[in-house]
Amino acid sequence: MMTKRLAVVLAAGKGTRMKSDLPKVLCTVLGRPMVHFVLDALRASEVDRMMVVVGYRSELVREALHGQEDVEFVEQREQLGTGHAVKMCRDQLLSHRGPVLILAGDSPLTQAESISALFDEFDSTHPACVLGTLHKENPDGLGRIVRNSDGTFQAIVEQKDASDVERAITEVNMSTYIFDAPKLIEALDELKNTNRQQEYYITDCPGILKARGAKVEALPVLKPCEALSVNTAEELALVEAEMRRMGYTCVN
Repeated sequence: MMTKRLAVVLAAGKGTRMKSDLPKVLCTVLGRPMVHFVLDALRASEVDRMMVVVGYRSELVREALHGQEDVEFVEQREQLGTGHAVKMCRDQLLSHRGPVLILAGDSPLTQAESISALFDEFDSTHPACVLGTLHKENPDGLGRIVRNSDGTFQAIVEQKDASDVERAITEVNMSTYIFDAPKLIEALDELKNTNRQQEYYITDCPGILKARGAKVEALPVLKPCEALSVNTAEELALVEAEMRRMGYTCVN
């Protein structure tokens, strides 16, 4: 029997740089809130259970997803980072034995094929964590995937901390992860907020698990379109143009 697949969709943030008062995931592309496309991809990749972490103006996100009976909501009352958002799901994670996909709700170009490939890798090799990565010609601003001499995952190095050699790496972290549920809880329990923002970052969890001797993999299966981020209205227009080119349907 296939192990049940759980997804945690991070949807608590405010779209400050979008110059919108809406939660970022509700900014529309092709006439639909961005988070709708993420949920569509999860359903197409046969995710069994979807938890959406809401925070800023959470009532609007709940309203936008009203009637979607396969969606559960988890409240993040304080926005203290992506790791903190996942910590809010702790009770649900404790009862889950299997893979937990974590991804952003503001990534409308999330591809079901990429998610399925990550789940297939998890089912095949049973790591503590597998990261979805891609190679990007211009990786400026993104965390680099550093590998050992044998090609295995070593670390995620953020650009501000990267050496010149590391900055030349084109394989990048796109904040799409699958964790083994018990291992994820172990990592969350060790998360620290000793950084300038005093926030907890899910990005730190793979390194925590690696340091504990657990198996962590990085799989470059994400498609080039999934490298397109949405942080400004200009970037949203670029994503919408790409979605039109790819044949996504516009809702009038």
